[in-house]
Amino acid sequence: MSDLPQCPACQSPYTYQDGLMFICPECAHEWSAETADAQASNDSGIRDANGNPLQDGDTVTVIKDLKVKGSSLVVKVGTKVKNIRLVDGDHDIACKIDGIGAMNLKSEFVKKV
Repeated sequence: MSDLPQCPACQSPYTYQDGLMFICPECAHEWSAETADAQASNDSGIRDANGNPLQDGDTVTVIKDLKVKGSSLVVKVGTKVKNIRLVDGDHDIACKIDGIGAMNLKSEFVKKV
């Protein structure tokens, strides 16, 4: 098993090292070892639709109309959600939306403000 990091651009596991640089043969992306170490230490794992890392307390905006399961309510595009909480699971954002209440969202349907 290789100890080399995955490509940050395309997530390819087939990276190789050339001197002080890592290179991805699939997308030709090059990055330094210091960059790879910094990304590994700062990566929380949960990112928004644009790839920005999310943290507890962030404010996000919904980027797609979302139907609320078991209800006729809809969370509209552009709805601003303040003070999110990151949780484990498929729906990885716990929040409270005005007019709807407490609910969980998937991070792929929000963008950081």
